[in-house]
Amino acid sequence: MERILRQDKIVANVFPTAIRDRLYQSQEKHQKDRRGRSTEHVDFNDGFEIPEFEGDSYISGSAPMADLFPSVTVVFADIAGFTAWSSAREPHQVFVLLETIYGAFDKIAYRHNVFKVETVGDCYVSAVGLPEPVEKHTLVACKFARECKMKMTELTRKLEVSLGPDTGELDIRTGIHSGQVTAGVLRGERSRFQLFGDTMNTAARMEQSGKPHRIHLSETSADLLKEAGLSKWITPRSSKIFVKGKGDMQTYWLQTTKARNLTGSDISTLGESGEPCEESDSTVEDSFEFDADNDQGMTKIERLVEWNVEVLSSLLQQIIASRGDVVNDIDAISSAEKSIGREGGTVLDEFIPIIPMKRFKAEDLRARRRNSSIDIGGLSVRRRPSSIDIGDEAKSQLRSYLSRIAGMYRENPFHNFQHASHVTASVKKLLTRIVKVEEGNGLAVSSEVQRVDNDANLVDLLATHGYGITTDPLTQFAVVFSAVIHDVDHPGVPNAQLVTEKTRNAEIYKKSVAEQNSVELAWDLLMSDEYSSLRACIYQTESDLRRFRQLVVNTVMATDIVDKELQALRKNRWEAAFSDASPPSAENDDDRKATIVIEHLIQASDVSHTMQHWHLYKEWNKRFFMECYGAYKAGRADSDPAASWYEGEIGFFDFYVIPLAKKLDRCGVFGVSSDEYLNYAEANRDEWVREGKALVQQYIATYKREQ
Repeated sequence: MERILRQDKIVANVFPTAIRDRLYQSQEKHQKDRRGRSTEHVDFNDGFEIPEFEGDSYISGSAPMADLFPSVTVVFADIAGFTAWSSAREPHQVFVLLETIYGAFDKIAYRHNVFKVETVGDCYVSAVGLPEPVEKHTLVACKFARECKMKMTELTRKLEVSLGPDTGELDIRTGIHSGQVTAGVLRGERSRFQLFGDTMNTAARMEQSGKPHRIHLSETSADLLKEAGLSKWITPRSSKIFVKGKGDMQTYWLQTTKARNLTGSDISTLGESGEPCEESDSTVEDSFEFDADNDQGMTKIERLVEWNVEVLSSLLQQIIASRGDVVNDIDAISSAEKSIGREGGTVLDEFIPIIPMKRFKAEDLRARRRNSSIDIGGLSVRRRPSSIDIGDEAKSQLRSYLSRIAGMYRENPFHNFQHASHVTASVKKLLTRIVKVEEGNGLAVSSEVQRVDNDANLVDLLATHGYGITTDPLTQFAVVFSAVIHDVDHPGVPNAQLVTEKTRNAEIYKKSVAEQNSVELAWDLLMSDEYSSLRACIYQTESDLRRFRQLVVNTVMATDIVDKELQALRKNRWEAAFSDASPPSAENDDDRKATIVIEHLIQASDVSHTMQHWHLYKEWNKRFFMECYGAYKAGRADSDPAASWYEGEIGFFDFYVIPLAKKLDRCGVFGVSSDEYLNYAEANRDEWVREGKALVQQYIATYKREQ
């Protein structure tokens, strides 16, 4: 019976009701003829009768189930920016987004009696007027498209809190065309109800030639709205567009953000089914108005703050779990908190070539697991770190701290809080991809670690995993924390310019000016009295405090890729750790490798836009150009960056980005991410060679226009 119900549900989801009933009747008749008796239920394991073909000739089998539907409006809705966005995400995040958005569209479609045809990649295809005719099918389709656009904006902004930067920028691009379609059940191994014909092709062209956050109508669909007395709903596109196979076409935009131009009677003519309805209490705004810019929800920065809160909270949970849920006050180390970083000298003076990592032996991990287990009905059940509560006070302090950090970022085109969040997302992704060197495959801590009690070898594997990075949650927290704060108060010009200008910070720090200033500001804020509960979650002992400080200093200093002394130090250290000519050396070899992995992780993340989808690279490259060009126009640069930007980017790829991506692979701990980053870097380099000169001219034109 369970199998039967499951089959019914699958069929109900794939086929419209009327078609489903015909399928049942057809299959029952076929089985009756074949077996000489009727059946109480259709067994789809037997499969539908598939026609047999010899050459191009139809030989036997039941006739295809297909019809011509003369009056249908087809809607293609594509997620603009999805491909670039997904290139920076984990697979499960991609499916969270698609399931959330498509699920919402399904509900809207059900409410309006719209038939969902299929989803093709990130495109949602639907139709109105079949299998049952709808008189005002174009009106219904427009209302459906408008509600989907509204819901898309609402959901992407909400999802940004959990899925991270750029999610809120995802938008929907919609195309609509009306006409006749041929539709029916295309039989085979995976039978589906599908639509064919010129109407489908034209609707797809309307979507492809449209714009994000706009609903693009063909002239045929626009004429149907005019006939319904709703000409104010549409605006002709300023010029005709060329459509493959059609030539030049006059098309229209559906108005959804200028509803004040519509009258109440215009709106009230359309009911849920597309039929005229009685006058209601609906206002213009309620019925056909949505302006994303006037959304009363959180701002972009507030959403990014919340996302960072969730990322760091989850790491704090792991830190607390590793301590056996211990979170005591830290008054005993208050003197150390006040003195650290203030012993004289600069932040750069605290930099050390090799960070001593905290090592966990196999027995430490077993003890950690025992301490994180609880007794339920006589059974020892391990608590997941995600079930640990860091406390309302600590969570509130974390939110307050990150909000103030966000406010300390300047409104630069590139070095801003949005970029810091983008870097944080890449750091988080790379940390989750760190793998066992000898095994060469991913270690899914959330699943495999739970088998430690049954597999003693896994405990030993964890004890040496990733040079100790992934077994120490404090190290992970420090690296992610560093990504969030690494550009605090960045002035929008290079360190060399600050030294030339003899700014106050340049006089203090001499080199790595912006990086040292960021550490000082973020650290001083964290050490203030109002964040004591937050600090107690991060560390409980003076040794952990000092280790946290060291990790932050080294990680942020690694983002200064211009300083020649630091460059030489990193090169020599790399040769000692990963060169084929250098065998494993002293007992601190793993510490050296861990330090290098952390530095390369933050460096790759700091320029991760160069190793992601072309559209992401173009966007962030444009922002960086705007920042540099703006500094030049303000008299804070000696030479015009536009003159060398094209060649400079090629050199940056050849001598920094691509070698860095190759080093990620040589580190041997990042799994498929190292291949992914290298492939994108090489592809972006090739695309820049082809398109870069034209893009630089576009950047200049954009700057002048914005000024």
